[in-house]
Amino acid sequence: MKMLLSGCLLAASAALMAGCQANDQAPAVSPQTVAARVVTSQQQQVPIEVRITGTVRAKESATISAQVMGRIQQVTVHAGDSVRTGQTLVVLGNTAERAALAQAQAAVAAAQNEEVAAQSNASLAVSTLGRYKQLQVEKSVSPQEMDEVSRRAQSAKAQLDAARAQVRAARAQVRSAQTMLGYTRITAPFTGVVTARMADPGTMAAPGVPLLQVDRTGPMQLQVPVDESIIASVRMGMSLPVTVDGIGQKMNGTVAEIVPAADPSSHSFLVKIDLPWSSQLRPGMYGSTEIPRGTHEVILVPQSAVILRGSLECAYVLDSQGIAQLRYVTLGHKHGNMVEVLSGITNGERLVDTPEDRDLAGKRIEVQP
Repeated sequence: MKMLLSGCLLAASAALMAGCQANDQAPAVSPQTVAARVVTSQQQQVPIEVRITGTVRAKESATISAQVMGRIQQVTVHAGDSVRTGQTLVVLGNTAERAALAQAQAAVAAAQNEEVAAQSNASLAVSTLGRYKQLQVEKSVSPQEMDEVSRRAQSAKAQLDAARAQVRAARAQVRSAQTMLGYTRITAPFTGVVTARMADPGTMAAPGVPLLQVDRTGPMQLQVPVDESIIASVRMGMSLPVTVDGIGQKMNGTVAEIVPAADPSSHSFLVKIDLPWSSQLRPGMYGSTEIPRGTHEVILVPQSAVILRGSLECAYVLDSQGIAQLRYVTLGHKHGNMVEVLSGITNGERLVDTPEDRDLAGKRIEVQP
């Protein structure tokens, strides 16, 4: 029995050794070769840009409010309506203002009647004085009578001047009453679009209480808060790139205004950037700009060499033997068709360009022209 077991063990050992010798003699499998274009990572100086977000607003905007107290009878517009200069927007109750105007007009009529009477008295006094002067030449009146007639003429002239002054005062009251009546009809200060409506009929309007918001039609501005640490990099008239995500459009804006005082709570300055006219821009849209602050060295690779595997960004990097290895990378800002690589790739490494959905890991890359 022991001899049989030993024989089996010897046979198994011989078979195992024969198998190992066979494996040692098997030829190595060469990696598959795939043709692809290859690009090289580059170390370059690129500008440092600080991205700041803001809001698109109209260059001119007016908050409409009443100048007199009154109950709103009618609001003729809604948010989004286009309006023209002088168009009626809100109508207030005007009973008191109409009564004041009627009273002022009646005062004008009374003052004019008094002026007519004073004019008649003055004309009579002047003609009487003329006759008495002729009689004085003929020695037919006494000096006392002449003095009395002269004083009556002067008094009549003074009464006429007073009556005329009353007419002017009454007419001024009419103009004042008409102005107050005009305040009960609120009109558009310029051609534009109603962007907000804050009151409805029946509401009591008061001076300074907003009723409507109207933005002037025309070019827009991007208004951004710039931190005090970088405000020195912003200059009047400088051109800045602007991106408005709502319309998927990039444009160049011009710094039109830098508010000289910082917001004490955020320590930032409001910068207004003029935008070129676009029919797609609307007040309130979200936009951003990038402010340059010097340069720094970064590793750049073509955007076409970067692929997504799931939610991770990767690239196929070639080793010294030309074998592609999948490597995860961390990206930074884009610069045209190039993108910054913050980690995962060093300067001068070769990458597969436009790998698309191909699985190239472990394959030898034959460089295409």
